Amino acid sequence: MSEHRAQLRWKRTSHDFTYESYNRAHEILFKDGDIVLPSSSAPEFRGDPERVDPEEAFVASLSGCHMLTFLAICARERLTLDAYDDDASGRLEKADGGRLWMARVTLRPLVRFALGIAVDAELLAAIHHHAHADCFIANSVKTEVLVLPRA
Repeated sequence: MSEHRAQLRWKRTSHDFTYESYNRAHEILFKDGDIVLPSSSAPEFRGDPERVDPEEAFVASLSGCHMLTFLAICARERLTLDAYDDDASGRLEKADGGRLWMARVTLRPLVRFALGIAVDAELLAAIHHHAHADCFIANSVKTEVLVLPRA
């Protein structure tokens, strides 16, 4: 149906190339280089804490996809929203065999509907369930994704 691209650029800046010394900083380019995301490994893996790490990007991708799907559902149902915030987090854990993986991502969306739009807790939960079921990214991963709407 569609293809989505990203480019990644890394260049060694250290004199030698050992696990302790090589730089983790790199750039991810989108839209033919018009958008540049400064990236690195997580600080726990010798990365730059002022850059986005892959684990954070993964959490953000799931959060963004859920939100966009949620907004589409609400728009189709004529449930006008004024704001949507999420405080998402991901949990890196060791799997059987000791390999690390993003075992769980928790989304904590807080939505504010427009004045005059009444959505009770049951309908809100149903919309979030539908959004999760239709989220392209959530459908592409084996990570457990929890949606815990905030009131």
